[in-house]
Amino acid sequence: MPILVMKFGGTSVATLDRIRRAAKRVGREVANGYDVIVIVSAMAGETNKLVGFVEETSPLYDAREYDAVVSSGENVTAGLMALTLQEMDVPARSWQGWQVPLITTSAHAAARIEEIPTANILKKFEEGMKVAVIAGFQGISREGRITTLGRGGSDTSAVAFAAAFGAERCDIYTDVDGVYTTDPRITSKARKLDRIAFEEMLELASLGAKVLQTRSVELAMRYNVKLRVLSSFEEMSDEAGTLVCAEEDIVESNVVAGVAYSRDEAKLTLTQVADRPGIAAAIFGPLAEAGVNVDMIVQNISEGGTTDMTFSCPVNEVKRAEKAMADAKAAGLVDFGRLVADTDVCKVSIVGIGMRSHAGVAAKMFQTLRDEGINIKVITTSEIKVSVLVDRKYLELAVQALHDAFGLDRAA
Repeated sequence: MPILVMKFGGTSVATLDRIRRAAKRVGREVANGYDVIVIVSAMAGETNKLVGFVEETSPLYDAREYDAVVSSGENVTAGLMALTLQEMDVPARSWQGWQVPLITTSAHAAARIEEIPTANILKKFEEGMKVAVIAGFQGISREGRITTLGRGGSDTSAVAFAAAFGAERCDIYTDVDGVYTTDPRITSKARKLDRIAFEEMLELASLGAKVLQTRSVELAMRYNVKLRVLSSFEEMSDEAGTLVCAEEDIVESNVVAGVAYSRDEAKLTLTQVADRPGIAAAIFGPLAEAGVNVDMIVQNISEGGTTDMTFSCPVNEVKRAEKAMADAKAAGLVDFGRLVADTDVCKVSIVGIGMRSHAGVAAKMFQTLRDEGINIKVITTSEIKVSVLVDRKYLELAVQALHDAFGLDRAA
Protein backbone atom coordinates (compact mmCIF):
# COMPACT_ATOMS: atom_id res chain seq x y z
CA MET A 1 0.00 0.00 0.00
CA PRO A 2 1.20 3.58 -0.59
CA ILE A 3 2.06 5.42 2.61
CA LEU A 4 0.74 8.82 3.61
CA VAL A 5 2.04 10.87 6.55
CA MET A 6 -0.46 13.09 8.37
CA LYS A 7 0.66 15.45 11.13
CA PHE A 8 -1.77 17.10 13.54
CA GLY A 9 -0.63 20.13 15.55
CA GLY A 10 -1.66 21.01 19.08
CA THR A 11 -4.76 23.01 18.15
CA SER A 12 -5.94 20.13 15.94
CA VAL A 13 -5.89 17.70 18.90
CA ALA A 14 -6.71 20.17 21.69
CA THR A 15 -9.84 18.29 22.85
CA LEU A 16 -11.32 14.82 22.51
CA ASP A 17 -13.80 16.19 19.96
CA ARG A 18 -10.94 17.53 17.84
CA ILE A 19 -9.08 14.24 18.13
CA ARG A 20 -12.23 12.48 16.84
CA ARG A 21 -12.43 14.97 13.97
CA ALA A 22 -8.77 14.33 13.09
CA ALA A 23 -9.31 10.57 13.36
CA LYS A 24 -12.14 10.79 10.80
CA ARG A 25 -9.73 12.42 8.35
CA VAL A 26 -7.28 9.58 8.92
CA GLY A 27 -10.07 7.03 8.42
CA ARG A 28 -10.94 8.58 5.05
CA GLU A 29 -7.34 8.21 3.86
CA VAL A 30 -7.31 4.56 4.99
CA ALA A 31 -10.51 4.06 2.98
CA ASN A 32 -8.69 5.65 0.01
CA GLY A 33 -6.15 2.83 0.12
CA TYR A 34 -3.31 4.29 2.17
CA ASP A 35 -1.33 2.92 5.07
CA VAL A 36 -1.08 6.01 7.26
CA ILE A 37 1.59 7.26 9.64
CA VAL A 38 0.04 9.87 11.93
CA ILE A 39 2.35 12.26 13.82
CA VAL A 40 0.72 14.04 16.75
CA SER A 41 1.71 17.00 18.89
CA ALA A 42 0.71 17.45 22.51
CA MET A 43 -2.75 18.89 23.12
CA ALA A 44 -2.70 22.71 22.84
CA GLY A 45 -1.12 24.32 25.91
CA GLU A 46 0.10 21.04 27.37
CA THR A 47 3.78 21.46 26.53
CA ASN A 48 3.84 24.98 27.98
CA LYS A 49 2.28 23.62 31.18
CA LEU A 50 4.90 20.87 31.42
CA VAL A 51 7.74 23.34 30.77
CA GLY A 52 6.33 25.49 33.57
CA PHE A 53 6.35 22.53 35.95
CA VAL A 54 10.01 21.84 35.14
CA GLU A 55 11.10 25.47 35.58
CA GLU A 56 9.20 25.80 38.86
CA THR A 57 10.70 22.57 40.19
CA SER A 58 14.28 23.20 39.08
CA PRO A 59 15.30 26.57 37.58
CA LEU A 60 18.71 25.12 36.62
CA TYR A 61 17.20 21.88 35.38
CA ASP A 62 18.88 18.76 34.03
CA ALA A 63 18.09 18.87 30.28
CA ARG A 64 17.73 15.07 30.20
CA GLU A 65 14.93 15.18 32.77
CA TYR A 66 13.41 18.19 31.02
CA ASP A 67 13.04 16.04 27.90
CA ALA A 68 11.55 13.18 29.91
CA VAL A 69 8.85 15.51 31.24
CA VAL A 70 7.97 17.66 28.24
CA SER A 71 7.84 14.72 25.80
CA SER A 72 5.02 13.11 27.78
CA GLY A 73 2.35 15.37 26.28
CA GLU A 74 2.73 13.72 22.86
CA ASN A 75 2.46 10.26 24.44
CA VAL A 76 -1.01 11.11 25.77
CA THR A 77 -2.23 12.38 22.39
CA ALA A 78 -0.84 9.35 20.54
CA GLY A 79 -2.62 6.94 22.85
CA LEU A 80 -5.92 8.82 22.62
CA MET A 81 -5.70 9.00 18.81
CA ALA A 82 -5.02 5.26 18.56
CA LEU A 83 -7.96 4.49 20.89
CA THR A 84 -10.25 6.75 18.85
CA LEU A 85 -9.26 5.02 15.59
CA GLN A 86 -9.81 1.60 17.16
CA GLU A 87 -13.31 2.70 18.17
CA MET A 88 -13.86 3.46 14.47
CA ASP A 89 -12.75 -0.11 13.61
CA VAL A 90 -9.51 1.18 12.05
CA PRO A 91 -6.56 -1.06 13.06
CA ALA A 92 -4.18 1.35 14.80
CA ARG A 93 -1.59 1.47 17.55
CA SER A 94 0.50 4.17 19.16
CA TRP A 95 4.28 4.41 19.09
CA GLN A 96 6.54 6.48 21.30
CA GLY A 97 9.82 7.67 19.84
CA TRP A 98 11.89 4.99 21.58
CA GLN A 99 9.62 2.22 20.24
CA VAL A 100 10.24 3.04 16.57
CA PRO A 101 13.10 3.73 17.47
CA LEU A 102 13.74 7.29 16.24
CA ILE A 103 17.47 7.69 16.91
CA THR A 104 18.73 11.21 17.64
CA THR A 105 21.81 13.04 18.83
CA SER A 106 22.24 13.63 22.56
CA ALA A 107 21.61 17.41 22.36
CA HIS A 108 18.69 17.42 24.78
CA ALA A 109 15.88 19.88 23.99
CA ALA A 110 17.46 20.45 20.56
CA ALA A 111 18.25 16.94 19.29
CA ARG A 112 18.69 16.18 15.60
CA ILE A 113 17.42 13.02 13.93
CA GLU A 114 20.10 10.53 12.92
CA GLU A 115 18.10 7.46 11.86
CA ILE A 116 14.56 6.13 11.55
CA PRO A 117 14.57 2.33 11.07
CA THR A 118 11.45 1.29 9.15
CA ALA A 119 11.37 -2.44 9.95
CA ASN A 120 9.16 -2.38 13.07
CA ILE A 121 6.37 -0.28 11.57
CA LEU A 122 6.46 -1.95 8.14
CA LYS A 123 6.15 -5.35 9.85
CA LYS A 124 3.00 -4.17 11.63
CA PHE A 125 1.57 -2.82 8.36
CA GLU A 126 2.16 -6.26 6.80
CA GLU A 127 0.32 -7.84 9.74
CA GLY A 128 -2.76 -5.69 9.10
CA MET A 129 -2.19 -2.49 11.04
CA LYS A 130 -3.48 0.42 8.95
CA VAL A 131 -2.40 3.40 11.08
CA ALA A 132 0.77 3.96 13.09
CA VAL A 133 0.22 6.86 15.49
CA ILE A 134 3.62 8.33 16.38
CA ALA A 135 4.32 10.71 19.26
CA GLY A 136 6.01 13.62 17.49
CA PHE A 137 8.78 15.87 18.81
CA GLN A 138 10.62 13.04 20.55
CA GLY A 139 13.22 10.33 20.02
CA ILE A 140 15.90 8.42 21.87
CA SER A 141 19.65 8.97 22.02
CA ARG A 142 22.17 6.20 21.53
CA GLU A 143 22.76 6.44 25.28
CA GLY A 144 19.16 5.34 25.82
CA ARG A 145 17.77 8.67 27.04
CA ILE A 146 14.55 10.30 25.79
CA THR A 147 15.27 13.39 23.66
CA THR A 148 13.17 16.15 22.13
CA LEU A 149 13.70 18.01 18.84
CA GLY A 150 12.97 21.54 20.02
CA ARG A 151 9.71 23.50 19.91
CA GLY A 152 7.78 22.80 16.73
CA GLY A 153 9.69 19.54 16.36
CA SER A 154 6.62 17.51 15.41
CA ASP A 155 6.79 19.09 11.94
CA THR A 156 10.35 17.79 11.65
CA SER A 157 9.24 14.35 12.88
CA ALA A 158 6.56 14.22 10.20
CA VAL A 159 8.87 15.13 7.31
CA ALA A 160 11.56 12.75 8.55
CA PHE A 161 9.08 9.84 8.63
CA ALA A 162 7.82 10.76 5.16
CA ALA A 163 11.39 10.67 3.85
CA ALA A 164 12.29 7.43 5.63
CA PHE A 165 9.19 5.57 4.41
CA GLY A 166 9.08 7.09 0.91
CA ALA A 167 5.62 8.52 1.59
CA GLU A 168 3.55 9.84 -1.29
CA ARG A 169 3.01 13.10 0.60
CA CYS A 170 3.21 14.65 4.05
CA ASP A 171 0.09 16.55 5.13
CA ILE A 172 0.57 19.08 7.94
CA TYR A 173 -2.75 19.90 9.62
CA THR A 174 -2.80 23.12 11.61
CA ASP A 175 -5.11 26.01 12.52
CA VAL A 176 -4.52 27.88 9.24
CA ASP A 177 -5.71 26.76 5.82
CA GLY A 178 -2.40 27.18 4.03
CA VAL A 179 0.53 29.48 3.37
CA TYR A 180 -0.40 33.10 2.69
CA THR A 181 1.40 35.88 0.82
CA THR A 182 1.69 37.61 4.20
CA ASP A 183 0.01 37.63 7.60
CA PRO A 184 -3.77 38.03 7.01
CA ARG A 185 -3.99 39.80 10.37
CA ILE A 186 -1.97 42.68 8.92
CA THR A 187 -3.63 42.97 5.52
CA SER A 188 -6.98 41.59 4.42
CA LYS A 189 -5.57 41.37 0.88
CA ALA A 190 -3.29 38.46 1.86
CA ARG A 191 -3.89 35.55 -0.53
CA LYS A 192 -3.54 31.84 0.07
CA LEU A 193 -0.95 30.27 -2.23
CA ASP A 194 -1.83 27.05 -4.04
CA ARG A 195 1.86 26.14 -4.37
CA ILE A 196 5.15 27.47 -3.06
CA ALA A 197 8.71 26.33 -3.73
CA PHE A 198 10.79 24.75 -0.95
CA GLU A 199 13.33 27.59 -1.09
CA GLU A 200 10.66 30.25 -0.75
CA MET A 201 9.02 28.44 2.17
CA LEU A 202 12.38 27.98 3.85
CA GLU A 203 13.12 31.70 3.61
CA LEU A 204 9.63 32.66 4.82
CA ALA A 205 9.89 30.23 7.76
CA SER A 206 13.31 31.54 8.77
CA LEU A 207 12.17 35.16 8.42
CA GLY A 208 9.24 34.92 10.79
CA ALA A 209 6.40 32.98 9.12
CA LYS A 210 5.08 30.58 11.79
CA VAL A 211 3.34 28.06 9.53
CA LEU A 212 6.15 25.48 9.39
CA GLN A 213 9.26 24.87 11.46
CA THR A 214 12.40 25.79 9.49
CA ARG A 215 14.09 22.42 10.02
CA SER A 216 11.08 20.58 8.63
CA VAL A 217 11.29 22.58 5.38
CA GLU A 218 15.05 21.95 5.16
CA LEU A 219 14.42 18.20 5.43
CA ALA A 220 11.59 18.29 2.89
CA MET A 221 13.80 20.13 0.39
CA ARG A 222 16.74 17.76 0.92
CA TYR A 223 14.65 14.61 0.40
CA ASN A 224 12.09 16.13 -2.00
CA VAL A 225 9.16 15.35 0.28
CA LYS A 226 5.98 17.00 -0.96
CA LEU A 227 4.39 18.92 1.91
CA ARG A 228 0.81 20.07 2.07
CA VAL A 229 -0.23 22.62 4.70
CA LEU A 230 -3.94 22.67 5.42
CA SER A 231 -6.50 23.36 8.13
CA SER A 232 -7.94 20.62 10.29
CA PHE A 233 -11.06 22.74 10.73
CA GLU A 234 -12.14 22.89 7.08
CA GLU A 235 -13.76 20.29 4.87
CA MET A 236 -11.38 18.02 3.00
CA SER A 237 -10.76 18.49 -0.72
CA ASP A 238 -8.00 17.66 -3.18
CA GLU A 239 -7.40 21.38 -3.74
CA ALA A 240 -7.23 22.31 -0.06
CA GLY A 241 -4.23 23.94 1.53
CA THR A 242 -0.86 24.88 0.06
CA LEU A 243 1.54 22.43 -1.56
CA VAL A 244 5.22 23.01 -0.75
CA CYS A 245 7.18 21.41 -3.58
CA ALA A 246 10.18 21.64 -5.90
CA GLU A 247 10.54 24.73 -8.09
CA GLU A 248 10.04 22.69 -11.27
CA ASP A 249 6.59 21.59 -10.04
CA ILE A 250 5.36 25.19 -10.18
CA VAL A 251 4.22 26.30 -13.63
CA GLU A 252 4.00 30.04 -12.99
CA SER A 253 4.57 32.22 -9.95
CA ASN A 254 4.84 35.88 -9.07
CA VAL A 255 8.30 37.44 -8.92
CA VAL A 256 7.75 37.91 -5.18
CA ALA A 257 5.92 35.10 -3.39
CA GLY A 258 5.42 36.71 -0.01
CA VAL A 259 6.23 39.36 2.57
CA ALA A 260 7.53 38.11 5.92
CA TYR A 261 8.31 40.01 9.09
CA SER A 262 9.90 39.57 12.48
CA ARG A 263 8.58 42.05 15.01
CA ASP A 264 11.01 41.68 17.92
CA GLU A 265 14.40 42.48 16.43
CA ALA A 266 17.25 44.59 17.76
CA LYS A 267 20.09 46.41 15.99
CA LEU A 268 23.47 46.47 17.74
CA THR A 269 26.45 48.54 16.63
CA LEU A 270 30.01 48.22 17.84
CA THR A 271 31.78 51.55 17.26
CA GLN A 272 35.50 52.16 16.68
CA VAL A 273 36.37 48.51 16.12
CA ALA A 274 39.98 47.88 15.12
CA ASP A 275 39.96 47.16 11.38
CA ARG A 276 42.28 44.15 11.12
CA PRO A 277 42.21 40.57 9.81
CA GLY A 278 40.24 38.27 12.10
CA ILE A 279 38.18 40.99 13.77
CA ALA A 280 34.88 39.53 12.55
CA ALA A 281 35.79 36.14 14.03
CA ALA A 282 36.79 37.84 17.29
CA ILE A 283 33.34 39.46 17.49
CA PHE A 284 31.01 36.75 16.25
CA GLY A 285 32.83 33.83 17.88
CA PRO A 286 31.94 34.93 21.43
CA LEU A 287 28.42 35.82 20.31
CA ALA A 288 27.94 32.31 18.91
CA GLU A 289 29.31 30.75 22.11
CA ALA A 290 26.83 32.84 24.11
CA GLY A 291 23.95 31.49 21.99
CA VAL A 292 23.15 34.80 20.27
CA ASN A 293 21.42 34.29 16.91
CA VAL A 294 23.00 36.94 14.72
CA ASP A 295 21.23 37.69 11.46
CA MET A 296 22.00 40.82 9.43
CA ILE A 297 25.63 42.02 9.46
CA VAL A 298 26.97 45.28 8.02
CA GLN A 299 30.54 46.60 8.32
CA ASN A 300 31.10 50.27 7.62
CA ILE A 301 34.02 51.63 5.61
CA SER A 302 37.28 51.85 7.52
CA GLU A 303 38.39 55.30 8.67
CA GLY A 304 41.51 55.96 10.69
CA GLY A 305 42.12 52.26 11.19
CA THR A 306 38.75 51.64 12.84
CA THR A 307 35.31 50.65 11.60
CA ASP A 308 31.76 50.20 12.90
CA MET A 309 30.19 46.74 12.92
CA THR A 310 26.39 46.49 12.94
CA PHE A 311 24.35 43.32 13.38
CA SER A 312 20.83 42.28 14.33
CA CYS A 313 19.54 39.69 16.77
CA PRO A 314 16.28 38.92 18.61
CA VAL A 315 15.40 41.48 21.29
CA ASN A 316 15.46 38.87 24.05
CA GLU A 317 19.11 38.10 23.28
CA VAL A 318 20.42 41.69 23.58
CA LYS A 319 21.53 41.33 27.21
CA ARG A 320 23.38 38.14 26.33
CA ALA A 321 25.08 39.89 23.40
CA GLU A 322 26.08 42.85 25.56
CA LYS A 323 27.63 40.55 28.17
CA ALA A 324 29.46 38.50 25.53
CA MET A 325 30.99 41.64 24.02
CA ALA A 326 31.90 43.10 27.41
CA ASP A 327 33.60 39.83 28.39
CA ALA A 328 35.44 39.65 25.05
CA LYS A 329 36.66 43.23 25.48
CA ALA A 330 37.79 42.55 29.05
CA ALA A 331 39.68 39.46 27.86
CA GLY A 332 41.47 41.51 25.21
CA LEU A 333 39.90 39.56 22.33
CA VAL A 334 38.35 42.62 20.72
CA ASP A 335 38.65 46.37 21.20
CA PHE A 336 35.78 48.76 20.49
CA GLY A 337 34.44 52.09 21.66
CA ARG A 338 30.78 51.55 22.54
CA LEU A 339 28.03 49.01 21.97
CA VAL A 340 24.89 50.87 20.88
CA ALA A 341 21.64 48.89 21.02
CA ASP A 342 18.42 49.88 19.22
CA THR A 343 15.69 47.59 20.54
CA ASP A 344 12.80 49.24 18.71
CA VAL A 345 13.22 47.85 15.19
CA CYS A 346 11.66 45.09 13.11
CA LYS A 347 12.70 43.10 10.06
CA VAL A 348 10.59 43.10 6.90
CA SER A 349 11.48 40.82 3.98
CA ILE A 350 10.30 40.02 0.47
CA VAL A 351 10.88 36.49 -0.84
CA GLY A 352 10.53 34.96 -4.30
CA ILE A 353 12.39 32.59 -6.64
CA GLY A 354 11.41 34.91 -9.49
CA MET A 355 13.86 37.49 -8.15
CA ARG A 356 16.72 35.47 -9.67
CA SER A 357 15.66 36.41 -13.18
CA HIS A 358 14.09 39.84 -12.66
CA ALA A 359 16.11 43.02 -12.19
CA GLY A 360 14.91 45.97 -10.15
CA VAL A 361 13.06 44.08 -7.41
CA ALA A 362 15.18 45.52 -4.59
CA ALA A 363 14.91 49.03 -6.10
CA LYS A 364 11.14 48.73 -6.19
CA MET A 365 11.10 47.66 -2.54
CA PHE A 366 13.26 50.62 -1.51
CA GLN A 367 11.17 53.09 -3.54
CA THR A 368 7.97 51.76 -1.97
CA LEU A 369 9.34 52.26 1.54
CA ARG A 370 10.63 55.72 0.60
CA ASP A 371 7.20 56.73 -0.69
CA GLU A 372 5.73 55.77 2.69
CA GLY A 373 8.35 57.79 4.57
CA ILE A 374 9.99 54.71 6.06
CA ASN A 375 13.72 54.94 6.70
CA ILE A 376 15.80 51.80 6.15
CA LYS A 377 18.45 51.10 8.81
CA VAL A 378 20.07 47.88 7.51
CA ILE A 379 19.76 45.90 4.25
CA THR A 380 20.71 42.31 3.43
CA THR A 381 20.04 40.37 0.25
CA SER A 382 20.29 36.88 -1.20
CA GLU A 383 19.28 35.39 -4.56
CA ILE A 384 15.64 35.14 -3.53
CA LYS A 385 15.31 37.53 -0.58
CA VAL A 386 15.69 41.17 0.40
CA SER A 387 15.44 42.05 4.11
CA VAL A 388 15.46 45.45 5.77
CA LEU A 389 15.44 46.71 9.34
CA VAL A 390 13.03 49.59 9.97
CA ASP A 391 11.50 51.23 13.04
CA ARG A 392 8.98 48.87 14.62
CA LYS A 393 6.20 51.47 14.48
CA TYR A 394 6.24 51.13 10.67
CA LEU A 395 5.86 47.33 10.60
CA GLU A 396 2.22 47.13 9.49
CA LEU A 397 2.57 50.01 7.02
CA ALA A 398 5.69 48.46 5.44
CA VAL A 399 4.09 45.03 5.04
CA GLN A 400 0.88 46.45 3.55
CA ALA A 401 2.72 48.77 1.17
CA LEU A 402 5.05 46.04 -0.12
CA HIS A 403 2.17 43.58 -0.49
CA ASP A 404 0.33 46.12 -2.65
CA ALA A 405 3.42 47.20 -4.61
CA PHE A 406 4.20 43.67 -5.77
CA GLY A 407 0.55 42.81 -6.51
CA LEU A 408 0.50 39.84 -4.17
CA ASP A 409 -3.28 39.89 -3.93
CA ARG A 410 -3.34 38.62 -7.54
CA ALA A 411 -2.19 35.24 -8.82
CA ALA A 412 0.50 35.07 -11.52
